[in-house]
Amino acid sequence: MKHLVFLLEEPSAEEMLKGILPQILPNGIIARYVVFEGKQDLDKRVERRVRGWRIPDTAFVVIRDKDSGDCHNIKQALAAKMANAGQPGALVRIACHELESFYLGDLAAVEAGLEIPGLSRHQHKAKYRQPDRIANPAEELIRLTAYQKVSGSRAIAPHLSLDGSNRSHSFQVLVDGIKKIIDDL
Repeated sequence: MKHLVFLLEEPSAEEMLKGILPQILPNGIIARYVVFEGKQDLDKRVERRVRGWRIPDTAFVVIRDKDSGDCHNIKQALAAKMANAGQPGALVRIACHELESFYLGDLAAVEAGLEIPGLSRHQHKAKYRQPDRIANPAEELIRLTAYQKVSGSRAIAPHLSLDGSNRSHSFQVLVDGIKKIIDDL
């Protein structure tokens, strides 16, 4: 059995993955989730957690929000920690700015998941064409809907389009990276 371990900043990321992975993961690969208590906890403990991992045939994926940090610096720092832990091939992906950018990139999924008729018509507006540029996508999503992080992720994620139509570039890069790791397993 092969394992794909996701090292995550928060529980809403786990719910998002549980919604999209059934469409991606083939039989024979088990997804596991290690959820930290925020980005500082992930940054502080990820190296030690991975170094102690003893299950063979495991690949790692780290997902963290950019928030107001520098995307490249965050990614390099996490990649260095993974290399120090003996996993130089780990996939590190940064959600720009937050996980909710993924949802703003596919308002049809938000409409279906949260059952808000007509929401998808906003996708053509300039700010939703490039949701990774929205500084605080969680606040924007709350403004549009009654979104709550964990339950909202659980409801929206199964409806997210994985065919390349999601307007969030960081979501597309994440999905492509997961597919590549699966192919390599």
